[in-house]
Amino acid sequence: MIKQKLLTLLATTMICGLSYAEIGEPRNNLCIGGNIGIAMNTVDFEPTIKQAQHIGPTFGLSLKYTSEKYFTTYCALYGELNFCQLGWKEEILDATSQPLPDTYKRNMNYIQMPIFARLAWGKESKGLQFFFQAGPQFGLLISESSDKSNAWTLGNDGKPARPNNVNMQYDMKVEHRFDYGITGGLGLEYNSPIGHFILEGRYCYGLGDIFSNSKKDPFSRSANSTIFVKMAYLFDIKK
Repeated sequence: MIKQKLLTLLATTMICGLSYAEIGEPRNNLCIGGNIGIAMNTVDFEPTIKQAQHIGPTFGLSLKYTSEKYFTTYCALYGELNFCQLGWKEEILDATSQPLPDTYKRNMNYIQMPIFARLAWGKESKGLQFFFQAGPQFGLLISESSDKSNAWTLGNDGKPARPNNVNMQYDMKVEHRFDYGITGGLGLEYNSPIGHFILEGRYCYGLGDIFSNSKKDPFSRSANSTIFVKMAYLFDIKK
């Protein structure tokens, strides 16, 4: 049900963008640049694992093509090609839900490509714009690593003592390297004679699981859930 609602929202945004493109004032503005920021990630495990946010870097290339102005709305496509570190950081409890000194963090390094339909309002050339954007995001895992404390509390069965006996994740490598989801966010863009300065926040809801999710597998869901805070600088190539 959640996936259907998110897909409907994405489709509506894309249709609105295409509608604007049919009847608006044409634009043909292309700009490129770079972006940098942080990714605050958790993995939606089912059964659940208690986590704090895993904070990692993200940076890469940005491209924006503005095609139309419809009344006061500027319609554009915005895309990025990024390196991004995701993962999860556990808040480890024992089988009686008491905190343990054990620590565990999984780092997962991705190449990501988000593609947005973008709607903006405000100053076109000199001044501030507010924007909303939404679209799909695709990722490919290129490496992973684990940070684990030397102390490791074991139960009577010789396995890590954890609530609900959920301890399989420590020895599991990512099985699905291709990642995808739906992402959207809000931001501000300052347009100046020397370029475009962007500050934004966005959220990505993962639709793909990192582990297999058949009935015989330990997790029925294991998808990334990410909050991004990013800055970007773009300069005009065609205006």
